[in-house]
Amino acid sequence: MAVRDQPQGDIGAPANGAVEARNLTRRYGEGETAVDALRGIDLDVRSGELVAVMGPSGSGKSTLMHILAGLDKPTSGTVEIAGTEITGLDDTKLTRLRREHIGFVFQFFNLLPMLDAEENVVLPLAIAGEKPDKSWVDSLLGQMGLADRRKHRPSELSGGQQQRVAIARSLVTRPTILFADEPTGNLDSKTGGEILELLRASVDAYGQTTVMVTHEARAAAIADRILFLEDGLIVKELRDASQQDVLAVMNSLTA
Repeated sequence: MAVRDQPQGDIGAPANGAVEARNLTRRYGEGETAVDALRGIDLDVRSGELVAVMGPSGSGKSTLMHILAGLDKPTSGTVEIAGTEITGLDDTKLTRLRREHIGFVFQFFNLLPMLDAEENVVLPLAIAGEKPDKSWVDSLLGQMGLADRRKHRPSELSGGQQQRVAIARSLVTRPTILFADEPTGNLDSKTGGEILELLRASVDAYGQTTVMVTHEARAAAIADRILFLEDGLIVKELRDASQQDVLAVMNSLTA
């Protein structure tokens, strides 16, 4: 395990960065009631890396993910995805960038109930007017353990199977980066463990760059790097960490 306190602005820019953020701040409200959710964050996510983001409630981790993914705008600072600065894009260009470069996995599966599993998986391609690559779709469904469930609708699938569909859907466009927001939060322990294995496998097998926000030590422990937020700042980083290592840091932050 490697542990170090992470002073802001001291993260070297990687040669093959998928996401770069500089001096991100986010303030909600004005005057005495203003809340600073982010207070000047710098970070880089390298291509093919799985980064977990953790922190106490209110630390800013969800705000950070939403800004990195272009779902919210910072009060100040910049975000680049695949070399494109996104914070100044208009809605049309930002929608196009998200469609081409970003995949999402959420706590809730957000599947369309009238579509079967395969139709849900290829939906992003259909929206973009693109024809699915059958061999790629077959590979994804096989990797996710859905080869024999491809014609089942969400109501005919377990929670774990629905999340597998959601992960396959997020990967079908081969996004530059996948954002996972509490991906095991709505699953039992055993099924959640299986989903974590699939997320790790997507990084190892496909080189899928992933940023995952989680409150679970078990989930964070599959990451290459874990960033800990407190009061809107990155205060610590772990590499190659165990669940016990993660819990020790979280306990120190919440003490």
